[in-house]
Amino acid sequence: MTELELLEELKKIDTPTITNVVATYPGRPHCLEIYNPWSENWYTDNRLQCWYPALGPIAGYAVTCTYGLPDHTYKGHSWLTVLEAMDKIGKPSILCLQQKFPEAIADKVGLSGGNMTSSMRACGAIGCVTNGPSRDIHEIRLMNFQYLTRGICAGHGPQAVHAVQVPVSICGMDVAPNEIIHMDENGAVKFPADRLEDVVKCAKALLAEEDERVGQLLKARGIEAVKKIMGGHQYAKK
Repeated sequence: MTELELLEELKKIDTPTITNVVATYPGRPHCLEIYNPWSENWYTDNRLQCWYPALGPIAGYAVTCTYGLPDHTYKGHSWLTVLEAMDKIGKPSILCLQQKFPEAIADKVGLSGGNMTSSMRACGAIGCVTNGPSRDIHEIRLMNFQYLTRGICAGHGPQAVHAVQVPVSICGMDVAPNEIIHMDENGAVKFPADRLEDVVKCAKALLAEEDERVGQLLKARGIEAVKKIMGGHQYAKK
């Protein structure tokens, strides 16, 4: 399968399943153990909210940038710099936007509204994950574009791009440019692009195994039947 076909396959799989095969269950047959599950920052925490759960899972290449207050001594980047990076990277892409604003205003910076979102779509992006709020939720709803943010607010003041295509940290997830981002209403997870085929293969195998087990459990009656079905599974270990 091509990388684009593999990304399409990822859209059929929920994000918790992706975390399971990336690192959650070391030692299990379908876990790739790409990271130490607790010591490395490879998925987002509970601070993020999903705007449009009905869109389902999405996956794409990470484009990264940082935003903060304007600095009159530095004019190296603009929003167009971000879009240029997005246009060059593999498609589809997901913007990983780290907001670096002072604590006093961090919850009042409604970044990436309708204008920014429509320009990202034109350059191949399908979603954005950020550690701050955003806005224009009504306008973006019609764009088939997903957001994971730390809230929503109506406005913002002056702001500026500080860096593009650099490592960023967003609510417990450290991301480098060009990594694969998978996200849905459960949150986001990242993994190296060169493991894309492995992740898809293991996720499909895990889903097939779990579908069979859950089907049996839904028909089971009593603890002895449950023990028989769960024997050897992680949940059955002491």
